[in-house]
Amino acid sequence: MALLFLLVILTACAAIPQDLSGKMFTFPLETNTASVRLTTSRQTFSALTVCLRSFTDLRRSHSIFSLATQSVDNDFLIYWDNAGNDIDYHVRNKYTNFGVEYKLNMWQSICSTWDSESGVGQLWIDGKPSSRKFISSETISGPIIIVLGQEQDSFGGGFDLQQSFVGMMSDVHMWDQVLTPCEIQNYMDELNFTPGNVVNWKMQDFQITGKVLIEEKQKNCL
Repeated sequence: MALLFLLVILTACAAIPQDLSGKMFTFPLETNTASVRLTTSRQTFSALTVCLRSFTDLRRSHSIFSLATQSVDNDFLIYWDNAGNDIDYHVRNKYTNFGVEYKLNMWQSICSTWDSESGVGQLWIDGKPSSRKFISSETISGPIIIVLGQEQDSFGGGFDLQQSFVGMMSDVHMWDQVLTPCEIQNYMDELNFTPGNVVNWKMQDFQITGKVLIEEKQKNCL
């Protein structure tokens, strides 16, 4: 009974949103287990924007952001394809790719947008926009799981070591709308912007599995 009570207390504590301002997730090992699951109650999206900052020295393909539903594993996926030297962008298991300047061993700010009305998506890296390309006009619908560090080949699982992320991630936000270019630029420049209303780095529930560290974000000295 005491053990059950302790588990209830720990679960309740884990459910409290945390302010991760100035923090980063460090994925120090290449594994098929280390991941962070971001919690949201939202289940339907007709448009969205995802922004994050990442740092890696990986020269192989790897997942940057993975959102899956029970019926579609790549419902919204941002994935670096080293073979094609581009970023693959999946919505509802349909995808296109963007030839962008993806750099190693430095912090990069990445924002991605998509709107089902037009079906068009766009990628921004360090303030530079990609071409706008059609991906899918289907609405994302159903209970969702968002994972950092791994690429979901099934709902919340199916992880592959060779698709895992190794490095650091920070400032992850997600909105249920397409941000304007000026709003994206404010995020890129770390100026005042409205935090994500789906994923909010300043007030976020999450679950860590495996070897993932929460550390102070490394910044350049003045």
